[in-house]
Amino acid sequence: MKITSLNVGMPRPALHKGATIETGIFKEPVNGPVQLRALNLDGDRQADLSVHGGPYKAVYAYPSEHYVFWRDQLLGDDLPWGMFGENFTTEGLSENELHIGDRLQVGTATVMVRQPRIPCYKLAAKFQRDDILQRFLESGRSGFYFSVEQEGTVAAGDAFKLLSRNPSAVTIEEMNRLFVPEKYNRALLEKALATTALPQDWHDYLSRRLPGTIARVS
Repeated sequence: MKITSLNVGMPRPALHKGATIETGIFKEPVNGPVQLRALNLDGDRQADLSVHGGPYKAVYAYPSEHYVFWRDQLLGDDLPWGMFGENFTTEGLSENELHIGDRLQVGTATVMVRQPRIPCYKLAAKFQRDDILQRFLESGRSGFYFSVEQEGTVAAGDAFKLLSRNPSAVTIEEMNRLFVPEKYNRALLEKALATTALPQDWHDYLSRRLPGTIARVS
């Protein structure tokens, strides 16, 4: 388990359907150690902080293994590391194995798995194709966001070390199923809502599907 590529980028203008937007989805690989802070990596920012960034979306990771799938699906598309807007292109981490609340050490930092990535129109702007949003959701290949539990330095090639895990917590793969094909799967809803590390906005969103759920006090 390691960081294959570490990618950062600052917000920049881009064209989408004839309009100019501001987006931080364009990331480029960097060499050497980078400081990982509570809200982002040095040299990296998000454009729209109302839906991107924050403590529970400080770092976005995407498995390098998924690139094989997408290169097959999007024939002719050039897919360099960082194409999905991820900060960490990873090896050996997968949605079906990672639980919300898993704590991992990487470099001198400690991170926690927090939630899957739900794509917005800026992914379509990056790929210049509208069908990528639905295909991304249906693929289950969401990647995952980390919060930063301890700041430190990270670099491409750094290994991930699992520090702690609650095996009864909901996985990223199960969260993806709840978002698209199994929205009212009661067992999965109860599992997700019982996961203490699930961010409050996700708890509120999912609890509306389960009558009688008691609101969580944050």
